[in-house]
Amino acid sequence: MKKIKDYIINFINGFCMSLADSIPGVSGGTVAFILGFYNNFIAALDDLFHGDKNKKKRAFFYLFKLGIGWICGFIMAILFLSSLFNKHIYEMSSLFIGFIIFAIPIVIRDEIDNLKGKENNFVFFIIGAMLVILITYLNRVVGGTYNIDSFNIGTIIYVFLAASLAISAMILPGISGSTILLIFGIYIPIVNKIKALLTLDFSVLPILIVFGLGILFGIVYFTKLLRKSLDKKRSQTVYAILGMMVASVYSIIMGPTTLDVPLKSLSLNSFNFFYFLLGGIIILSLEGIKYLLTKD
Repeated sequence: MKKIKDYIINFINGFCMSLADSIPGVSGGTVAFILGFYNNFIAALDDLFHGDKNKKKRAFFYLFKLGIGWICGFIMAILFLSSLFNKHIYEMSSLFIGFIIFAIPIVIRDEIDNLKGKENNFVFFIIGAMLVILITYLNRVVGGTYNIDSFNIGTIIYVFLAASLAISAMILPGISGSTILLIFGIYIPIVNKIKALLTLDFSVLPILIVFGLGILFGIVYFTKLLRKSLDKKRSQTVYAILGMMVASVYSIIMGPTTLDVPLKSLSLNSFNFFYFLLGGIIILSLEGIKYLLTKD
């Protein structure tokens, strides 16, 4: 029974994380932090590449179980959620703002021992928030579409670098890897290539392999640094993560401006309170499910 619970928990965790990763302005790392498996996720990624044989084995099976849910969520996002996001951008934006706003008190509750009495580290909250705001601003200024159809050395280096930075951001709560890809102008092209691969068009494989290698490079070199930060500078790191989460609301508000046909940013007039509450209900429901599945 415990093993079945473990599979269910990891499937739900991976599924929810991938849905967030697929939407510009939302971070899968935020979902991992909200659902309480962020530390295990970062540790497993680090152990997979830097741990001993036993740690590598445990990390592989943990990430494999998480990955099943992630792949299912990713395929769903690519096939259905992306079009829903384009057609109902303001409702979806309101939904994800609900996720964030209702999640912040949960994160603070879970990390209160690391925050209490260390208010001088609040400067890291500001740094985290400013980082997300800066990335969101750059997306608006330099965002555009980069042609990745020409498979040459310049495109290879560009896609590899963008993928490395995107996965590093995707792991961090509050910073959307999809937003990084939008800044580099390859979010839509990469999504289209993945859609083509799902229809068995293998001509897109070379550029997707480059993209995958960039992701692998980012994971190997970034997760070790992040794990050390969580282990040795927990208070500062948590404050920075909270700052990123709060500022990600701004990224979501500006999300409509990043569509193929840019729309106005979310405003009080276009904000949908019902979907905002729905987002909160989903977060509280996930918290309840986590409690039921993890209690003895």
